[in-house]
Amino acid sequence: MAPQRSSLDGSAEPPADYDEFFEKLQIFHEQRGTTMDPAARVNGKHIDLYKLFHVVSYRGGYDTVCSEKLAWRKVGQDFNLGQTNTAAYAFALKTVYYKNLAAYELKTVHNIDPPPPEILENISAKGGDLKTRTIENFKPPQAKEQISEQNSEVSGDEGRTPKEEKMEMDDPGSGGGRTTRGLRQAPPQRVLFQPDITSSRQSRHVSNHLQQSPQPPNVPNSSSYNYNPSSNPNSMSFSIANYEPRPQMPLTLRPVTTPGNNPVMFKERLRLVKEAAAARLGKTSPSYKGMMLPGTGFEGPNIYVRTLNALRSGVAEEQDYALHHLVKISHERGDKYKFEAFPGLAEGLIEKLLEITDLFYGFKWEITYVNDGIDQDNVLDGVNGSTEMLSRIQSLHKLDVPDEMETEEFSDNLTKIIEAGLVIRNMTMLEDNAEYLSKQHPVRDLLSILLSLPDIPAVTELRHYALDIAEQLTKYWSLDYSDPLYRLLLEQLSGSDRGAILTTLRAISRISMNLDESNRLKGVTLHTIRSICEWTLLDDEELVGACLDFFYQFTAVPENVAFLLTSFQDGSLALDSLLKNLGRLLLYRADERTERRVLSPAVPANSATEIPPVPVDLLEQLMTFDESDRSSHWLRACFEEDPSSDITQIALWQAYQQCFTELSTPQKPMLAAAEFIKNVSTTFTGANAQVISGPNPKFIIKGIRYRHLPMDLKRRVYTRCLWKPPASPTICGEFQLNSRNMYEHIVNSHLRIPRVECQYDFTAAKTAYALQDRKFHCHWAGCRHFAPTHGTSNPYEAGMHIKTHLSDTTEMAPARASHNVSAPTTGAIGNKAVVNGHVEPRDDGIPDDRNLNGRPATYSYKSWFVTATDERGDAMGLPLTSVLVLRNLARNISKAVIVLDTDNLGGGAMLTTAEWMDRLFGPLRGNLWYVMAHNRPLVGYVGDLMSAVEKGISG
Repeated sequence: MAPQRSSLDGSAEPPADYDEFFEKLQIFHEQRGTTMDPAARVNGKHIDLYKLFHVVSYRGGYDTVCSEKLAWRKVGQDFNLGQTNTAAYAFALKTVYYKNLAAYELKTVHNIDPPPPEILENISAKGGDLKTRTIENFKPPQAKEQISEQNSEVSGDEGRTPKEEKMEMDDPGSGGGRTTRGLRQAPPQRVLFQPDITSSRQSRHVSNHLQQSPQPPNVPNSSSYNYNPSSNPNSMSFSIANYEPRPQMPLTLRPVTTPGNNPVMFKERLRLVKEAAAARLGKTSPSYKGMMLPGTGFEGPNIYVRTLNALRSGVAEEQDYALHHLVKISHERGDKYKFEAFPGLAEGLIEKLLEITDLFYGFKWEITYVNDGIDQDNVLDGVNGSTEMLSRIQSLHKLDVPDEMETEEFSDNLTKIIEAGLVIRNMTMLEDNAEYLSKQHPVRDLLSILLSLPDIPAVTELRHYALDIAEQLTKYWSLDYSDPLYRLLLEQLSGSDRGAILTTLRAISRISMNLDESNRLKGVTLHTIRSICEWTLLDDEELVGACLDFFYQFTAVPENVAFLLTSFQDGSLALDSLLKNLGRLLLYRADERTERRVLSPAVPANSATEIPPVPVDLLEQLMTFDESDRSSHWLRACFEEDPSSDITQIALWQAYQQCFTELSTPQKPMLAAAEFIKNVSTTFTGANAQVISGPNPKFIIKGIRYRHLPMDLKRRVYTRCLWKPPASPTICGEFQLNSRNMYEHIVNSHLRIPRVECQYDFTAAKTAYALQDRKFHCHWAGCRHFAPTHGTSNPYEAGMHIKTHLSDTTEMAPARASHNVSAPTTGAIGNKAVVNGHVEPRDDGIPDDRNLNGRPATYSYKSWFVTATDERGDAMGLPLTSVLVLRNLARNISKAVIVLDTDNLGGGAMLTTAEWMDRLFGPLRGNLWYVMAHNRPLVGYVGDLMSAVEKGISG
């Protein structure tokens, strides 16, 4: 059954390699000796093996999915197997993969030889570790019954549950026991035992026929009769065997009240006892009715309010409690914990973070929300923001704080401050909290203070938290070069900490992103630009992406582009190298796709209508064998397997007789008819003798057909000579094993060119033909090559032409075939055309050998690239950012030239826009055209870029 065609993403059009995948999978199972189920179903739904293979491979493969908890249920969600009984559906899906794809994954993905089917496909899908599974280390799972039987065999009879054995009773009248006394039968399990209270002794007032012990009947000489006491209703065995217990009596259970199951009642009883005792002594206890005692009633504030109050209390122990819980809450419940729901929380955390200067500078900051005292150096304006923060920070004097040995008090205070920074960092990941915090003016001053701390390991973690906070908040701020925070962010790019550089680039690129104002990025030094250009060469996708985001914002301003041009002109910046690298990134991690189109359809093979004659050399080889080997070799030489064809048994037997009757001898006789027919099924495993019933039954051999051309013992196919002179009604028809022998046959037999000392004597042949006034012609399959000239007088030319009709069987044939424009043709080459995929039959009496085995279809292949795309199919990632940076440069070069001319920044003769375009984008034009033709997600963007480039070059 052919698999249902479906695509990995659920679309109607299957992927390009869909059919190729199933062909390779089918071949793999055939070679492995297993069976593939292309129509596997789970819960009545068809499972696409192509999609299942790629989903599991994306998750790391079979072993990785098995090692992850509930991973197969997650895989099953991609196939919509249902929400109920998910465990059973997940195991069924796992079994489908295990039986059909697990071994194929090991071979193709991991390049590992899979375990044999006996320990893989032929057993249950329980467990994993297929990569390391071998016959030596694998123990197959056993059923519970097998395990219990094995344990019983090992332990012997010990541990077995003893079977109930039949009780041996004394016969009535025997001396082994009293007849009037019996044993009670054990009651069934889980049934309350009710003893028999009636007396087991017989009373004296019973009838006389019960007073004497009954005797078994005396049946002499009767070996076929066995006396069974239990069958006698007067025997005690009969009573025991037919004993039935009394019907069950339901028990009435009443609950017992204890202090364990009802402590409230016992507590109330105890209180009443105490009050009664006090009343007897004349003492009365005070009444608390209507009063709220401590620890009862109101349970206190929740954890959120509790931590907020503890943080604002200023008590060290309370702040430790608050910060500990705030870190946990902000990490686990950051999506619910908002600043606006808890007034004063943000201010308390900011005040805690400002204590960092007291540790390193002995300086305490204060925040005021009134106009009084804002001119003091240690006072921060909480309403409008502080001014001259850089000068105030730089005026602080660092204390002599040891970098390695810290006091316990210093370490505890620093830990609390870092925890406060971590809480703000976690909470700003929520968009609402980031927007709320961006409106708090002390936050900008706080970030400036944190980024100005000494460069020591103790504050590295806190500096990273500050940069993470800045990354989330800068999109709500408009920063220019006069802003201290902006200048401090630029200073971070001169460091060597990758994490700090990455976060800083993101923070700078996001400035005023959510505002109407544009990010001008003024004041960026040439050293910083060169460093960012060098970072784009690294094999670090995350860092390169941040650098390209910075360049996208930077090149959007014409003044910045003018700065790049002047730096490139004076040789201080390799701008052309940057553009070359951006062109390389346009195909970053591109996935090559190939589309196959049919040029010519496949041509089916023609069916032979008669048994091919056996060549003389092959017949000589067959006569060296004895029967039944001789008939087997003859069958393989003249017939081939075909499940849809059949041959009559009489035709096959007559062909065998015609071939070997004259050559058989008493020493090598022929097979009998029955033995011969039986040998056909032995030679061809798919052939079998059948009878077609009807008025005239027909005896056939099903599963074989005639060969077009005979085959020798080494499975080499002979070639038929198609030489047909005009005067001859038939072709030569002689078989040759290879092209060399066929060429010699034509030259010797048909062209009649003599040979002298193993070389052809062309001079003698030319003289002989000239005396007869004849010329050399080609009569191979109706060839008319020499027809316009009525033949050729040059035998060498005729001989070279004959070779064009023969197939190339030399060692250089594969190398020559690789240069062919079309697939080579075999057999006869005539003037007949192929119509609708089939060769027209000849009408000149020449057998058409061009289509003996058919011809495969020919295809054309078209390749293209696909870079990173989002869920909608739009471009994303480094290729998109690279083309956007190039487009900004192409669009703004003309504006930058105007800026240079206006401000006279070039310092001498400046290049025109066309010259700049040709100098920067000229080397990239070929690469850009290639990307535009092959990278489909970037076609629109590269088209806009090329339009801007061509417009700039043309002036």
